[in-house]
Amino acid sequence: QVQLVESGGGSVQGGGSLRLSCAASEYTATWSTYCMAWFRQAPGKERQKVAGISTDNRTWYANPVKGRFSISKDDAKNTLYLQMNSLTPEDTAMYYCAATKRFKGQYCLIAGHRDFDDWGQGTQVTVSP
Repeated sequence: QVQLVESGGGSVQGGGSLRLSCAASEYTATWSTYCMAWFRQAPGKERQKVAGISTDNRTWYANPVKGRFSISKDDAKNTLYLQMNSLTPEDTAMYYCAATKRFKGQYCLIAGHRDFDDWGQGTQVTVSP
């Protein structure tokens, strides 16, 4: 199990950008072995996977964010990132990072929220018109 701490959320106008970070609360040498992802949940809506990154740095994006969001990680810093550009009000949600060691390689890319063991506390993203 790894403790995850998120940061970088805030309020922006439509068309703006934010970069979310998700860091281990203490360093782990096994960071590179985690399948990791970003999820978001708006009030009254289901939790939605928006991006994933596998142990071999393959990536996956949900259609609504494809071309606008970019997921990356820095294993040495034990940090996961989500760069969000061209934000719209539809992106308003609580964003969560998540991690699991259950899957390796490409299998990570199809993992859903029930497959993830460790979750960040969430960071709010609000996009005004």
